Amino acid sequence: MPKLGVDMQEGEIIEWKKQEGDVVNEGDILLEIMSDKTNMELEAEDSGVLLKITRQAGETVPVTEVIGYIGAEGEVVADSAASAPVAEVTAQLESAGLEVPKAPAPAAAAEKAPLADNEYDIIVVGGGPAGYYSAIRGAQLGGKVAIIEKSEFGGTCLNKGCIPTKTYLKNAEILDGLKIAAGRGINLASTNYTIDMDKTVDFKNSVVKTLTGGVQGLLKANKVTIFNGLGQVNPDKTVTIGSETIKGRNIILATGSKVSRINIPGIDSQLVMTSDDILDLRELPKSLAVMGGGVVGIELGLVYASYGVEVTVVEMADRIIPAMDKEVSLELQKILAKKGMKIMTSVGVSEIVEANNQLTLKLNNGEEIVADRALLSIGRVPQLDGLENLNLELDRGRIKVNAYQETSIPGIYAPGDVNGTKMLAHAAYRMGEVAAENAMHGNVRKAHLDYTPAAVYTHPEVAMCGLTEEDARAKYGDVLIGKSSFAGNGRAIASNEAQGFVKVVADAKYHEILGVHIIGPAAAELINEASTIMENELTVDELLQSIHGHPTFSENMYEAFADVLGEAIHNPPKRK
Repeated sequence: MPKLGVDMQEGEIIEWKKQEGDVVNEGDILLEIMSDKTNMELEAEDSGVLLKITRQAGETVPVTEVIGYIGAEGEVVADSAASAPVAEVTAQLESAGLEVPKAPAPAAAAEKAPLADNEYDIIVVGGGPAGYYSAIRGAQLGGKVAIIEKSEFGGTCLNKGCIPTKTYLKNAEILDGLKIAAGRGINLASTNYTIDMDKTVDFKNSVVKTLTGGVQGLLKANKVTIFNGLGQVNPDKTVTIGSETIKGRNIILATGSKVSRINIPGIDSQLVMTSDDILDLRELPKSLAVMGGGVVGIELGLVYASYGVEVTVVEMADRIIPAMDKEVSLELQKILAKKGMKIMTSVGVSEIVEANNQLTLKLNNGEEIVADRALLSIGRVPQLDGLENLNLELDRGRIKVNAYQETSIPGIYAPGDVNGTKMLAHAAYRMGEVAAENAMHGNVRKAHLDYTPAAVYTHPEVAMCGLTEEDARAKYGDVLIGKSSFAGNGRAIASNEAQGFVKVVADAKYHEILGVHIIGPAAAELINEASTIMENELTVDELLQSIHGHPTFSENMYEAFADVLGEAIHNPPKRK
């Protein structure tokens, strides 16, 4: 009997959805239970056969007590194990001659042969988020670890992604603050300002250098051996770096991703930049065309719009950041348009013509855009350089991995962007951590990424966790929606940031939280609360027992959860 909430002590079995002898697949609904607050369907965590049901419908069972067994077909469960607590079941099964799976512990690991000088428990290829996390976690577990990096530690995130863009977006936020200063009683000596791109780039570089240097310092402190250069990985788990070859008992491929490109005439013009290039641009163009309205395109587009550049975004989908909840996406689009960005959706670029140091982008709807520069930001693809000798199973150019982050070759793992599962630095951290633990101790831990938060660092910010309303309705049918606008939030009003809302999507039957979506101040911070709530399977009812501080932006989160049940104090009554 699982513990489904912080206060749950017991649960009543309402109905078994599977019967003894039934084949069970991971994710199948096993049974329905009722706790003191709500009914809940329980999913199988592993596949097999339902060998025995020890507690029947109508029975109330304390949490952690065994209510059934899943195992291999033909296995037999001793009758004496029927209602024993978990601690007793192991002894009973062992006395009956049945095998009992045990979680491997580091202290119980089999004695290994000594490592040669050029041999390592783990060789990590790539020093980005997945790579350096893997290396440090492997070292923490007592492994002899080597890491190979061909350029700069920190990967895309620290060098050309998350950190540099957030440095620039802070500039955009400061400029927004200057625009509202007079209305708040702050009279500046002059309302005129200029942008010094040399200083802007230099400050960005100093931030990057601080963080990348910190990564190397952490690796050295954990006694990870560092190799610089391109690592060529071989099927026998050796890796060649220049003229040197080292051998690993396990390999972790954390080679990351690179900018995706499109094959259209004119795309190779020197005036067409990628997100890698634009972050080092030291002269502001008068106009910028952004090809792609995803996270990178919208963030960098807003930066340059705040600097006074005329920005036009071209997006093939029917809205910007199409992976986000539609209502949130359309709200951001409306806000950005008010900030001066021109956004064109449901259209693509078919050709680029360069003339007189300008670009003409020909669109597939017959229109044209003339701009001084263009930014190509249509996403990223896995970086597979150095892995050519491996006959890895791929899925649309991505290394295929299982939940343990292991590839089709046993002992070779591939966490992070290179597997394309969730191309986010914080998801890479978790995948790298899991890969290292599995490399050191066998496949003992799965990477659960369902509640990975995602954010767009515009002003206002956008963030999400879980299912969008559209996906939730498609999967569950009847869902409940709760919303609370920042227009009524005390701190947001006091901060001139009363834009946007929090939106909660919940299951109508059990009040399970399916998704949380935010557009507004501190959204990228607030969404972490939602991720923790969902990971711990709290229902809306349980969340409403908490108290949120006042005045805070996070009060709006609480109000949105309350609105799911029609109990939001600061919302008008819901129409029936």
